[in-house]
Amino acid sequence: MRRLFPVTDETVARPGGPAPDAGEVPDAGAAAGTGGGRSAAPGGGAVDREWTLEELAAAYAYPEPGPGGREPWLRANMVSTLDGAAQHEGRSQPISGAADMRIFGTLRGLADAVIVGAETVRQEGYRPAREREAFAALRKAAGQGPAPAIAVVSASLELDFSWPLFTSPLVPTLLLTGAAAAPDRVAAAEKAGARVVIAGDGMGVDPARAVRALADLGLTRLLTEGGPRLLGQLVAAGVLDELCLTISPMLTAGDAQRIAGGPSVTVPKRFALVSLLEEEGYLFGRYRRA
Repeated sequence: MRRLFPVTDETVARPGGPAPDAGEVPDAGAAAGTGGGRSAAPGGGAVDREWTLEELAAAYAYPEPGPGGREPWLRANMVSTLDGAAQHEGRSQPISGAADMRIFGTLRGLADAVIVGAETVRQEGYRPAREREAFAALRKAAGQGPAPAIAVVSASLELDFSWPLFTSPLVPTLLLTGAAAAPDRVAAAEKAGARVVIAGDGMGVDPARAVRALADLGLTRLLTEGGPRLLGQLVAAGVLDELCLTISPMLTAGDAQRIAGGPSVTVPKRFALVSLLEEEGYLFGRYRRA
C-alpha cells in the first residue's frame, strides 16, 4: 500500500511541544489527487487520508504577488540516488519511481514555464508539455495557459527541429540563447515554430537574464528540470529560489553526474528545509533559499 509520511515544522514531534491538529495538511506535495496519504494526529501518530488536488496545489503554490506584482520564482526538481548519482546510463528515469513522477507532474501543472538544458532534451527525449484535465481549472483560475511552455537553454541551437517538442507543442517552445548564436540556426528554429529569446551577450546564456527574459514574457512561475550543468549554472548565479529533491533508495556506483555540475561556488549556498515526505523508501525534500 502506498503511503506518504509528512515531516515538517508543523508535524515533527518536539519534546514538550504541542501536537499538531488531526487532519492538518502538511506543506508538501505529491500526486494530483492520486494515492493515499497520512496526516499527523494528536500524540504524534498518523491517520490515513487522501489529499485533494486543491490541497496539494495549495501546498506547492508559488509565492503570492507582492505590491509591485508577481516576481519570478525559480524552483528546481531533481532526483538523486543514495550515492549521489543524478542519472543512470545518461537518463534520470531509471532512478525515478511512481511517486516521483506524480510530483514531477504536479510541479509541471503549477508552472508557467519549464527550463531545461539542451543536452537533457537530447538525452531524455523531451516532448511538449501536455494539457492535463486535473489541472485545467486551476491553471485557468491562475491566468495560465493550458500547459507550461518548455524553455530550452542552448548556446549552439544544435537541436533537431523536427522533434515533436518543436513541431507539435500545445504552446510554442522557447529557445534561450545568446546574441552571438548562429543566424542560420536561429532562422531554422523560428521556421520550425520555436520562439528564440536572447538572454546573453555572447554565445552563452546568462542565467539572471534568462529568468528576467521569461518574466518579461509573463512567465514568472518557473521550474527547471536540469540537467546538472544547467542547475550548476543557476546555483552559481544565485537565481535558484527553491529545490525539490527526490532521494531515490538506489545505489548505482559508477561516475554519474551529481544533480548540479560545473565550477564550485565560492561560498556554499544555504537552503532551508520546508518539508519532507517519504513514500516506499523515496524521500521528497523541499528546500528554499535561506
